[in-house]
Amino acid sequence: MNMFIHKHPYKPFLNKETTKLIIGTLPPPRFSMGKLLEKDVDFCYGSCHNSLWLYIDTIHNLNLRYDNSQDAIEERKQFLEAHNIGVCDIVESAEREKIDASDLGMKNIILRDVIGYLKAFPLIDTLLFIGGRSKNGPEFFFRKHLRANDIQFEVVADKVPRIHQFQIDDRTIKTVTLTSSSGAANISIGSHPDYKRMKAENPEFTTFDFRVLQYKEFI
Repeated sequence: MNMFIHKHPYKPFLNKETTKLIIGTLPPPRFSMGKLLEKDVDFCYGSCHNSLWLYIDTIHNLNLRYDNSQDAIEERKQFLEAHNIGVCDIVESAEREKIDASDLGMKNIILRDVIGYLKAFPLIDTLLFIGGRSKNGPEFFFRKHLRANDIQFEVVADKVPRIHQFQIDDRTIKTVTLTSSSGAANISIGSHPDYKRMKAENPEFTTFDFRVLQYKEFI
């Protein structure tokens, strides 16, 4: 069977002023194949089926563009730079039998050296994992990365969003595991006790609103 080689289309986006790092896995294969949809943005988390930028847009009232234009890319870069936020997805490449965006569908995975980036950019003090701790998610891979470097991962808060910390070069770095920004996470949100409580208090409360409240504290 022929395998699709799914390579990350973007280099890590960060600079010497970066203090927070957003970490996911891979954008959908169409971004690597140059086959964007009309409302995709050719940048990190630019998929029209991923709502990360919609949450950020709502939280900061940015009025972003959602299209294939260079202006849409520059708007997102300007926001990240203004807030000292970087993006460094943890997967460099993977093989797939089926061409889709499933994390579980990835095989023969090559990870990026996130620890190396943390050492090269010493102001980074917070990592934001976009997705839960399920297999082949960003936290799952990062735990593997820490074990390979003999670094301990300590629990700070074991509830959604979960918070951990670890030590590197005499620095304490915090990690926050945010609910995935993909539509697939809506099912798990629907069963979350906090969501159920807020939905009961306000029937118009949505899974979008739930994630905006969660992300607002950290982005």
